Amino acid sequence: MQRFLVSLIVAGAAAGLAGCKADTSSRSSSQLDQDSSTAQLRNDSPPKATPASAPVAAIAHRDADDRPLVVCFGDSLTAGYGADDGQSYPDFLQKDLDADGFHYRVVNAGISGNTTKDGVDRLAEVEAMHPAVVVLEFGGNDGLRGLKTQMTRTNLAVMIAGLQHAGARVVLAGMTLPPDYGPDYVAAFTSNYPALGKKFNVPVLPFLLENVYGRPGMMQADNIHATDRGNEVVARNVLPLVEPLLKK
Repeated sequence: MQRFLVSLIVAGAAAGLAGCKADTSSRSSSQLDQDSSTAQLRNDSPPKATPASAPVAAIAHRDADDRPLVVCFGDSLTAGYGADDGQSYPDFLQKDLDADGFHYRVVNAGISGNTTKDGVDRLAEVEAMHPAVVVLEFGGNDGLRGLKTQMTRTNLAVMIAGLQHAGARVVLAGMTLPPDYGPDYVAAFTSNYPALGKKFNVPVLPFLLENVYGRPGMMQADNIHATDRGNEVVARNVLPLVEPLLKK
């Protein structure tokens, strides 16, 4: 975990997760300028398209498949940034559910670069799918941008409450931050996930990349996003929290 935290701050801007300056006093102005320039280069050269780059509603209604939906709703870690087509963690989750005899369709509603505010803006679109279960994965971009942790918590709460009101069961996937952001900020950020899990009575995966980060062949060169093999493990991390919410 320590290796993850140290590497994350170095690779964050180059991966395009943050996309803007972090509002923290612990980072030098020269580092912030370098991060901003690198992020702009990444914005000018977007990654290859993933299924999540199409409108989410179009994905959900692409065919006559009437199976209930499991929607993976999040940012680049859900979208499968940098992975081969069909190798995002939602793709592997579909295969796992099929193998275990669950007749559900997994929809990838991840969009790279999204913050929790972007998630709130997209909430109605996901609610309109009437999903049975939603795996909610947001917050990493908020943290890397140094946004107020209370804002992140509020936005996550809005999404959880809205999804539950729409009849969906929610699984909350958590993230952590580099130590450069300071122990108080990191602790406040990380505590959002268990606190929301308790408040809304939803299962929480504390760290989406558990058993992935630092493992040979599991992470891309940016040390932020999982490889194809890593996404397969991420799906297995999510699976035990999802399956109890499903019916055979």
